[in-house]
Amino acid sequence: MSPSAEAVVHDYYDALRNGDPLVPFFRDDVSTVKFGISESLFGSDEIARALAEQTETTDNWTVSSRHLVVDERDDFATMADDVTMAWTDTTSGDRHRFDSRWSATLVNQPPAGDGARDWRFAMMHVSAPHDL
Repeated sequence: MSPSAEAVVHDYYDALRNGDPLVPFFRDDVSTVKFGISESLFGSDEIARALAEQTETTDNWTVSSRHLVVDERDDFATMADDVTMAWTDTTSGDRHRFDSRWSATLVNQPPAGDGARDWRFAMMHVSAPHDL
């Protein structure tokens, strides 16, 4: 992983676009949570299953960040962004597009032997805004 939380967010967006595995970006813990547009996932095992299925059944992702804000502290960071995202459902062929809001908390995992920082998502929330 990367030495800065902001770089991890950019790397996550790139991995999503490229169809790369997303599980390594999340903290391996029962308290890790990911809320998507249509899902609530609790614990790293549930998140891993859902992300694997997402990677297998979607393609041609676009992720356009419009207002990324990252506040990095010693052991945690927060992020928020307005993101336009789109993908193709490989089972139906349908194309989906959302203007979305993202927020997350990242935690700095204990450093490896080389002392490098290892930022992972502990909580992620993706939602699609709707006018009331």
